[in-house]
Amino acid sequence: MAYKYMNEAWIQEQKERSENVRSRLIVWRKQGSMVRLDKPTRLGRARELGYRAKQGYVIVRVKTGRGPREKPRPKMGRKPRSMGVSKYTPQKSRRWIAEERAGKKFPNLRVLNSYWVGSDHKWVWHEVIMVDPNHPVIYNDPKINWICDPVQKGRENRGLTSAGKRSRGLRRKGRGAEKIRPSLGAKDNTGK
Repeated sequence: MAYKYMNEAWIQEQKERSENVRSRLIVWRKQGSMVRLDKPTRLGRARELGYRAKQGYVIVRVKTGRGPREKPRPKMGRKPRSMGVSKYTPQKSRRWIAEERAGKKFPNLRVLNSYWVGSDHKWVWHEVIMVDPNHPVIYNDPKINWICDPVQKGRENRGLTSAGKRSRGLRRKGRGAEKIRPSLGAKDNTGK
């Protein structure tokens, strides 16, 4: 119950854009695009998503850019309509992209989950919870050792994390959600 109130307090602080939030974002902007942390910035949210303060758990803060995605301009002649440069948006959320980048940077770890920690006009920051499947504390813990199975390798690239499932349209259940499984391409592409 305490984590629920911690979460609400965090979100309220972000909405009010307090001095603490602004100074935090100034520091984060100057850091690299991926930073390994000692502890989560949002402890309540991290624990809700499976983080525990024990060996084998790693927190990584990932910075991703905002704004529309653009393709490089074609070198040969086209009329402007056929250029195909602007107004291209990825079919993934920025959170899913952050998870993929963290998984690529740390190939020996498995992505468990992620959550939003901040944003400004140019950047969005997410913290990714990662787990070391080869650590004895992890593979001896019955609550988390499912992630040690070989089938869980690269789960962030296959859309098996919560951010991936959400972008794949699998969040809905019940009536009206019959056409979204097993994939967005199934049932004549009527998933999204």
